[in-house]
Amino acid sequence: MAFREVTMVEIREVLRQWLAGAGKKKIASRVGLDPKTVRRYARAGEACGLVAGSGEASLTDELLAAVVATLGIGLAAGHEHGDAWQRCEEQRGTIAEHLRSGVRLSKVRRLMQRQGVAVPYSTLHRFASSELGFGRPQVTLPVVDGAPGEELQVDTGWMTLMEPDERGRRRRFRAWIFTPVVSRYRFVYPCMRETTESAIEAFEAAWDFYGGVFKVAVPDNTKAIVQTADPLEPKIAAAFLEYAQARGFIIEPARVRTPTDKGRVERSVRDVRDDCFGGEVVRDVEHAREIARRWCEHEYGMRRHSTTRRLPREHFDAVEKPALLPAPTERFDVPVWCEPKVARDHFAQVLGALYSLPTRLIGKRLRARADKQLVRFYDGAALVKTHARQPKGGRAIDTSDFPAERAPYAMRDVAWLARQAREHGESVGFLADRLLATDLPWTKMRAVRALLSLCRKYGDVRVEEACARALREDMTSIHRLERMLSLGAPAPADEGARVIPLGRFLRPAESFALRRGGEGGKRQ
Repeated sequence: MAFREVTMVEIREVLRQWLAGAGKKKIASRVGLDPKTVRRYARAGEACGLVAGSGEASLTDELLAAVVATLGIGLAAGHEHGDAWQRCEEQRGTIAEHLRSGVRLSKVRRLMQRQGVAVPYSTLHRFASSELGFGRPQVTLPVVDGAPGEELQVDTGWMTLMEPDERGRRRRFRAWIFTPVVSRYRFVYPCMRETTESAIEAFEAAWDFYGGVFKVAVPDNTKAIVQTADPLEPKIAAAFLEYAQARGFIIEPARVRTPTDKGRVERSVRDVRDDCFGGEVVRDVEHAREIARRWCEHEYGMRRHSTTRRLPREHFDAVEKPALLPAPTERFDVPVWCEPKVARDHFAQVLGALYSLPTRLIGKRLRARADKQLVRFYDGAALVKTHARQPKGGRAIDTSDFPAERAPYAMRDVAWLARQAREHGESVGFLADRLLATDLPWTKMRAVRALLSLCRKYGDVRVEEACARALREDMTSIHRLERMLSLGAPAPADEGARVIPLGRFLRPAESFALRRGGEGGKRQ
């Protein structure tokens, strides 16, 4: 059996002519209805207090709604649900709990069957849709555009492939897409990588394109801009936050997986890829930027927008451009932030170069900011050291960072060592000068340091005397000098002719004389 849809306009027209005094058959022929249908509408009007011929002014919206309710149109008056619907009603709590947990409706039906509750899927779907809100699209509210020149929404995405390079490779590039909320005058800036540096470069190009700076930028949660996503207190990348402060705009990132926060630019990636670069032969990134700028200015910018019903470029020039902040006049020196650790040798590495830091900071992890001129080190919020920027492999050394007693050794300061030796005695200083009098004096620093250690061990007087004797004998060996000091040998005295001692095996004369006997004795 077919049903005919009855509209509110049809009921109003029947009642309007009936109140004007027209007959029911004449109304039926005018409207194209059956006379019995016109009669039923008239009876419903009489039941709600309307009188035939009283004039259409008496038909108010409230009375019309009452007539529709009396007719029961669209309400399935008197219809009762079947047994399957009643079983769904008995399982309302279980079904609702499963749906909140993310269980599929078909799985819910199978779980009910295990419990002995058999329900057709169509009935379960109607029950879940009408009673529990299953499958209904989320209700959204349109957000006002705001003031002109105030908000700029930003998105990024992959574009098409470029032509093969010298190696035959085809690379795909990305694009930063900027869309003002009021005028929708879009700007596209292609790049190869999505980094903080490319983000700053794209924003600089956007300010040049628009001729000014918007007050608020609404990006997505790309790591190039947002270091840690949070709906209330997002952590912005240090370099980009410094850039925003320098240009005077505020960063208001969209929430994670919430496209409605930047709805003006959410579907722009597909549109730019297909409409701007679709079918184009892109040689390189610079060529892609030329294509994008031409498309923004002369194609998209001069096409009537479906929402604003204005040309985006003319709309922007007339409304938003006068409200922008002044455009930057100098290029921004993009800083690099990192967190190096101070090693035991007093150095911290930043971008391939080494920088000295005070002894008290050894073992700490600092925050470093490097630009083209300077490298600054921060311990928390306090600035602890500043060095001139060095190239990769270079070193920046400040001797005041080293302990005072050890810095000369690290810097190979042989003159300082010589001065230290002369403080212990004149002969000690002369011996140190003799040691250092070579083409490479730093190779004798250990010997001089050993000489100074002998002064600390044996005292300046004894070492001074030993050095004087060593210089008279033209002796510069530190080991022999140390042996002299350890043995405590006295100074040699001037001697005359030396007495040669008797030989070890020399015997007295008696040992070789003939032995004589007594008188009359015989010689043996």
